[in-house]
Amino acid sequence: MSVTETMEETTPTPETQQWRTLQRVILPNSDQMETLPLYIDAGLAISAAAETEEAFGSRREAVMASAMVLAAQTPAHADDILSRDSMTVRAGERVSFGTYFNAFAASYWRRWTTVRDVRLSVRTSGQGLVSVYKSNARGSLQHVESIQVSGNNDVTDFDLSLNPFGDGGWYWFDVSGGAEQFEFLGAEWLTEAERRIDGSLTVEITTMNKQSFCINNLELLASDIECLKNVREVIVVDQGSQKVTEAEGFDDVASALAGKLRMINQDNLGGSGGFARGMYEAVENGSDYVLLLDDDVVLETESIERMITFADFCKKPSIVGGHMFDLHDRNILHTFGETIEPYSIRPVEPNPGQRMRHDFSQGNLRQTAWMHRRVDVDYNGWWMCLIPTEVIREIGLALPVFIKWDDQEYGVRAKAAGFPTISLPGSAVWHISWIDKDDSVDWQAYFHARNRYIYALLHSPYKLAGGLFEHAFKTDVKHLMSMQYFTVQSRMQAMQDLLRGPDVLHEILGTKLGEIRKLGTEYSETQFQPDLDDFPQLRSNKLPRRGKGFHPPSYATLAPWAVRNVVRQLVKPVQEVNQEHPEALIAHQDNKWWRISQFDSALVSKADGTSVSWYKRDPQKVRKSIASSGRVYADLMRNWSRLSAEYREALPRITSMEQWGKTFAAHSGKSEN
Repeated sequence: MSVTETMEETTPTPETQQWRTLQRVILPNSDQMETLPLYIDAGLAISAAAETEEAFGSRREAVMASAMVLAAQTPAHADDILSRDSMTVRAGERVSFGTYFNAFAASYWRRWTTVRDVRLSVRTSGQGLVSVYKSNARGSLQHVESIQVSGNNDVTDFDLSLNPFGDGGWYWFDVSGGAEQFEFLGAEWLTEAERRIDGSLTVEITTMNKQSFCINNLELLASDIECLKNVREVIVVDQGSQKVTEAEGFDDVASALAGKLRMINQDNLGGSGGFARGMYEAVENGSDYVLLLDDDVVLETESIERMITFADFCKKPSIVGGHMFDLHDRNILHTFGETIEPYSIRPVEPNPGQRMRHDFSQGNLRQTAWMHRRVDVDYNGWWMCLIPTEVIREIGLALPVFIKWDDQEYGVRAKAAGFPTISLPGSAVWHISWIDKDDSVDWQAYFHARNRYIYALLHSPYKLAGGLFEHAFKTDVKHLMSMQYFTVQSRMQAMQDLLRGPDVLHEILGTKLGEIRKLGTEYSETQFQPDLDDFPQLRSNKLPRRGKGFHPPSYATLAPWAVRNVVRQLVKPVQEVNQEHPEALIAHQDNKWWRISQFDSALVSKADGTSVSWYKRDPQKVRKSIASSGRVYADLMRNWSRLSAEYREALPRITSMEQWGKTFAAHSGKSEN
């Protein structure tokens, strides 16, 4: 059913009818126009189901068909945008709000909340057409209703049921201009359903020497009054040496936040220490939720109101996460949701049809079939994650593990206690991509390894954690073949600390990073220089085979080839010339174990392109590392059952408010309001 009325005459406001806004339609800020495909689209509605590989027979055919559809469409016009909620629609053209930030994720509301019916209320001025569409879990497009509008300041309402969206599907609408200019003045998705609670929020940002990012996000928060209406406090946990309070613009943004900003100075306790502090303070100040935010992000501030609203309507207390877009390529979505593969203990896509790093500038929501199926997750990354304080009071705070696996473990722990995590479409931040980081081989390798094993000790249902030890051994071999000796040594130190038991985790939280970085100074592959000229000239006595260079082994020849390479790494002496000169320069994207293992030494660029380090083969280090690995893994396997019992017994204690409170007291400065 739909109704069209003139706003100035008889239409009551949503508040007088007890309608509650679930989601506002928004448009990008003037300095974010490169993200236009995330907000509006243009052209005819194309069924997403027609763009699947099954329909075309191959991925290549599907991509080509998708490109042809996009090429045939009229692009949306950035210069038609008038404000955050209004725009001009040109005569004869169509604008679609079937986009990431403006379509209504009906299946998520159907599955997790008490809402069963919604009203779409669209405000327009001039002659045009408002058309509503929906999709199912397969991505098939279905026209719902179209209404001609012709008055000034019209309100057109559509009452819509959520019943058909059990497995997936979205609602959205298009507006089309008539013979003359037409204006879209705003729209909301509304409900008459009752909230479970009307929650208050603490926003917490953990930062470490990223002053400009932090000030920018505080400015974004201060500029959006709507996103702050349910916010009790904005807390910045500053763990760096370059304090946010000393940055240019801090005094102005603190004043603009009108007493809601609180700064906490704390020793560097990592992401888990910073986020645990946010959890702790939200419980202490009586908030219903805490929203955890990374510092190296750019906010879409509307996401805050959407997440707290969704959480308020959830059937029971639930963790609500935002998605992550690539900060350097802002139309690319990193992933639509994540789960943990229980046998190998690694993050994986939640269903076989999901694709990583989807580019909305190349494929819009309407024609991306896999995005219409609801994705249920195990956890959400803490780049943006809302956690009810009721959950914190019941299951505790984050693990004291500095960084890595704290968010995965917390989501799985909460799920086991009956509190689900929902990665909510339409709520997101832009975050620095993993592509620009080397966190699997630098000092973070220690935390990757140790914390993954802690997760396995706490949550793995398999004897000896399933395939974890096999995967760890293969990983160590690859690192050794790649001349990444520091990585293997730091992983071994991680296993040794794991054997010390759970009660040392708080004790070493503030000191382990310094120890790992000191260890790294002993290895050439961790010593970076900004310029290639800082190293000796490239020299090699090795000629390319038949002048064609190296080709990776096939699957059929991989096993014998790998054995020969392991033997070479163990016993073959390094050529004298390559002790003094690197053989080759390898770009970061080419730094694969099967390639770099062919050299005695090589210069390898860093992921962010800022510097280069010198990898040097050392058979003695290989032999020593393999012997050390064997001993440590044998100890772990012998003691696995005992350790698992110890860590599980200690979990409530080491994640408690009391224990974390003692750690914060030992590592904190005075709070600044």
